[in-house]
Order: sequence, then C-alpha cells, then structure tokens
Amino acid sequence: MGEVSADAVTLDMLREARETVRSSPLGVINTPMIAWSQTTLPLSISCNIHIKLENMQRTGSFKIRGVANQFARRPTGGCFVTISAGNYGVEVERAPTSCLINVVNRCVQEDNMTFLHSFDDLDLIAGHASLGMEVLEVMPEPDVVVVCCGGGGLLAGVAAAIKLSGCSKTKIYGVEPEGACTMYKSFIEKKPVEMDSKSIASGLAPPFAGRLPYELCQRYVEGIVLVSDEEIKAAVSTLYRSGLVVEPSGSAAFAAIVNNKILELEGKDVVCILTGGNIGKSELLNFQD
Repeated sequence: MGEVSADAVTLDMLREARETVRSSPLGVINTPMIAWSQTTLPLSISCNIHIKLENMQRTGSFKIRGVANQFARRPTGGCFVTISAGNYGVEVERAPTSCLINVVNRCVQEDNMTFLHSFDDLDLIAGHASLGMEVLEVMPEPDVVVVCCGGGGLLAGVAAAIKLSGCSKTKIYGVEPEGACTMYKSFIEKKPVEMDSKSIASGLAPPFAGRLPYELCQRYVEGIVLVSDEEIKAAVSTLYRSGLVVEPSGSAAFAAIVNNKILELEGKDVVCILTGGNIGKSELLNFQD
C-alpha cells in the first residue's frame, strides 16, 4: 500500500471496518468493559473508571482486530508475513530487531509473500478503531481514554474512532515504556523517530514509530506519558491479584493510572484499556511479589 495521510481516515471508513471486524471469520469478539469499582483493584482517585478487557479477546490480544480488516482487504489465497512480538499462532521465524526488515524483504522477494505491517498500515488502524467504537457503546462521551502505545497503530485507531465520532472534548493519552518511547520522542521532534527500544513490555518496543500512526496521534491524541519497567511489572502483579491476567504490554495504561501519570482525573469518566493477556504461567509467577 502506498503512503496515505491522516486525511484518508474517515468516520465512514472506520464504520465499514467495524462491520468487517464484527463479521470476520477470525471470530473477533466484543470484549467486556467493566467498572473499576466492581473489582478489587486499588484506586486513590475519586473518578468513574471503566476497564476495557481486551485481554479476553479471542487471541488474547487486540491485534486480531486490525489483522481481520487487513485480511478482508487483501487478495485471498496468498501467503502473508508480518513482524510481531507474538499472538498470531502461525509459523514463526525469530530474528534480532536489527534484522527484521531483511527477513521481511526475503519473504516478499523470494517467497512471494504479502507484507502486513503490524502498526503502520491504514487497514490495520481502521480495524483497531473498532475497539474505540466499542468503548463508545458503553461510555458515549468519556472524558479521558488511556491506551498503550508501541508503534502507534492501536492508539491511532482508537483515537481516530473517538474523535471522529464527535467526542471533541475527550482527552486521549498514549502510554509507552520509558525504554521504548518512540512516539513520545516523535512528539518532541515532530516527526517519527527510531530508537534502540528495550523494555519488559516487548510488544510496546518496536524500533520506530509508524508514520501514519504518528500523523493520527498528532491530530487526535492529547499526549504520551511514560511508565517504567518496574511500574509495569507491579501493574501485572496487581492485576493478577485481582483476577485479571494481563501481559506487561497490556498493562501500561493501568500502570499510568495507578501511578498518577495522568493528571486531573478527579471526578472524570475514564476508560483504561487492557490490551492483551498473552503471558505464560512461569513468566507470570516471576512478576509476583
């Protein structure tokens, strides 16, 4: 797909993608959204927070949403290659971050595969926007929405869906690990940047921010906040003690809220998105105190 601008993302496109995702043979589900007050999770702020449980998605991750829309808009019967920290359940070839693009190019050129970008792709972002539309079905006018951010595809899609649906006053925040803050640095430098990303939240640590996600985030996102690996680790443990299995990458938004990284939440209607639950038992035990 050639380069497109943020102007290409329209409400009609996102609504169409929402229906595509809803009817996908991949079996994407409308995940629950529950009130924080109905859990045993600690909260030091007096506000109305709802938690979107995308860790309960069919593949254990939000990623299936964008992929469902990508598949629907690509020729059938082909073979695909993508870059991911996991969650796909297909043939996997491990490679160092510095060599990923070389592996992709080999698959495209030698094996005639189609590359599905894992965050910088219009169809993917439109598919991820379905999550934002589901949020609005439960909370039509949230004051604040907090979303994890890696390459920016999910944050861009959710933010576009909410803003284009008419929620002009909603403040949307992305959350990145301190050691993998490509979107944060992109906001500062006013262009997509690269960095040697390192974090316990591997799904939030791509080597660069996506160009289209950056443009959309610049337009629709209030700001990017950072959390440490220790704060992410503590978030995984806290969520687990309350009965929620969430991977490090899926816990970033929660970590930002409980560590007061987002100001002025008092009395507000807030949405916190838990984006994934793909964590093994042995790994999970390492996060417990």
